[in-house]
Amino acid sequence: MRERHIAVIGLGYVGLPLSLQFARSQVRVLGLDIDSTKIECLNSGRSYIKHIAPESIKSSMEGGFFAASGDFSRIKEVDAVIICVPTPLGKNREPDISYIIGTGRAIAPNLQKGTLVVLESTTYPGTTDEDLRQVIELTSGLKAGSDFHLAFSPEREDPGNPNSVVASIPKIVGGYSPACLEQAIALYSIAIKTIVPVSSCRVAEATKLLENIFRSVNIALVNELKIVYEAMGIDVWEVIAAAKTKPFGFMAFYPGPGLGGHCIPIDPFYLTWKAREFGQNTRFIELAGEINTAMPELVVRRVGEALNESRKAIKGSRILVLGLAYKPDVDDDRESPSYVLMDLLVNRGASVSYFDPHVSVIRPTREHQKWEGTVSITWSQENIRIFDAVLIATHHKAVNYQDLADWVSCIIDTRNCMAAFETKPGQVWKA
Repeated sequence: MRERHIAVIGLGYVGLPLSLQFARSQVRVLGLDIDSTKIECLNSGRSYIKHIAPESIKSSMEGGFFAASGDFSRIKEVDAVIICVPTPLGKNREPDISYIIGTGRAIAPNLQKGTLVVLESTTYPGTTDEDLRQVIELTSGLKAGSDFHLAFSPEREDPGNPNSVVASIPKIVGGYSPACLEQAIALYSIAIKTIVPVSSCRVAEATKLLENIFRSVNIALVNELKIVYEAMGIDVWEVIAAAKTKPFGFMAFYPGPGLGGHCIPIDPFYLTWKAREFGQNTRFIELAGEINTAMPELVVRRVGEALNESRKAIKGSRILVLGLAYKPDVDDDRESPSYVLMDLLVNRGASVSYFDPHVSVIRPTREHQKWEGTVSITWSQENIRIFDAVLIATHHKAVNYQDLADWVSCIIDTRNCMAAFETKPGQVWKA
């Protein structure tokens, strides 16, 4: 088999792990990104993602299988291009595929005949075979299915899960034509153990949306049940623990302070938007979105109730938000509900700080720019005890929760973290 040389565009939480997996499989990988800081970091053998060890980057580079660049003209050197760029929502929850379209325009002038182009970014059905195909064809003069191959293969990353390894996660692949599918299967089979072919790009796009809508809807369900059961004096965490002993027909989901990450808070609305084109309403998805979006307000209300017990108000109180990352044991703060919680608390007059062992300083974000540059406090009794309340938003394993119980008198726990530790009566409020 001839040596493969591919480009992976977008070296973030999806593109970088995928690049390194292909490099480990002895495929030469050109990592492309518009962020010069990332390029410099990678080419010096350093990692900017917590769960990716610098050693894996260095070994791939030393073996000659990975290099990072910002020069998109080098697309002419490769026989496959994998696109892993962001797909955010606009202000009115409309899909923003501008990164996909921009990438298509950037690669088209240097695309060689016979090259395979695969989109991995989560999006609505039709993006690959309509939007991306058209921009590449118009810019390059090549035709998909004859001059170049086109496919969609959704990313399936689970940062922070040690059992989630790129090579072992089954890979969905859909092609623009049977020949396109064949080419995509051949490429991914080099680095991924199990390939799951489907009949079209649209089926592959729809599969990814189903996976994330499934999570969004079920999280909304337990968030709603948390509120209902609390009114009845029932602990939803105990209910879930009991229900998950059933060996069939049940899958445990857990309530929280809101949704975070780049997928679950965003992806369902890509389908909602696209469905309107076909005269369809996605009431279930939109209701789930409403419930999940409302959770930060309910949590802040609980903070107010907890402080009132000590004859304090949110206004003028010093509040620590524990956990900035959207999920435990990662440094990924994209769409984190902690930002919403911090904004709501500040708007009500609180003095807010945060602690996160994995996010030492807040990086630039699209929606919460005022927090950029804010530094995590240092974990110590002297620093923690000054707060009137601590709001647990993310349950990192690296946090000593017994210290927390010993140092502060008011803890609002959205993750049921404190259940396993020795606390005082009235000290912990579940939210």
